[in-house]
Amino acid sequence: MNIKQAYQQLLLQLSTIYDNREAANIANWVIEYITEQNKINRILHPDISISEKQLAELEMYTTQLLQHQPVQYVLKEAWFFGLHFYVNEHVLIPRPETEELVKWTLDFLQENNLKEKKVLEIGTGSGCISIALKKNNPHLQITSIDISAEALAVAKQNASSLQSTITFKEINFLIESNWDKLEQYYVIISNPPYIKESEKDSINKNVLAYEPHLALFVLDTDALIFYKKIAAFGKQHLLPKGKIFVEINEALGKETQEVFEQTGYTTQLKKDLQGKERMLMAIII
Repeated sequence: MNIKQAYQQLLLQLSTIYDNREAANIANWVIEYITEQNKINRILHPDISISEKQLAELEMYTTQLLQHQPVQYVLKEAWFFGLHFYVNEHVLIPRPETEELVKWTLDFLQENNLKEKKVLEIGTGSGCISIALKKNNPHLQITSIDISAEALAVAKQNASSLQSTITFKEINFLIESNWDKLEQYYVIISNPPYIKESEKDSINKNVLAYEPHLALFVLDTDALIFYKKIAAFGKQHLLPKGKIFVEINEALGKETQEVFEQTGYTTQLKKDLQGKERMLMAIII
């Protein structure tokens, strides 16, 4: 089998569960991963042979993909802010809208000429937010916390491979007595769990079946619990002129805004590139 035939075979199989565009994107990603031949090379040299080892890998990955496993988990890799990350089932897959949160934060730091400032990330997962901040502003002193030891292991691996010095701590942020283990920060940033349990039916099958629910869902009865805690924490741990940046549930923008404003902050909602209210910035009045 040559490389063109391998791609066409994979594309045909993926088209049974994905739309044409997504199937093509995944097929290109997988074939390039297996063969180390990018799309242009494959077009120019369609007769490159697939080895027995590569064919075995292709068959294994195809089986996993047809079970709706996300391609990032199948290949154990994801891209975020132009950086290559290791991911597995213990961490959320980095998403483009979160890149916008990082960009907003970096713009704030640059506009204020802030370099040697302390940053806290709450719920670091793969470490993608903290590492992207550090790679683009090396002078930042970043502490990243998570409740999951497995997630922190992934974040530490990514920080090491991407040569980013970050302090990682295993902390259950919802327990306020743990806050004494943390310092004061100029920036607090978080992409916390914010999807309500009642919204599960609207979640894509591959997300619901494979991504960690601990990092995704909150109870309907207290859907804004993380924002309430972050707002309270910020009153004690946010330095003067510092800011909080959080990703939010697009359906709860006004409600999330009220949480911070009722706690003594002034806020700004920001829409993502899809026109959805997905980010909020807060500063103590």
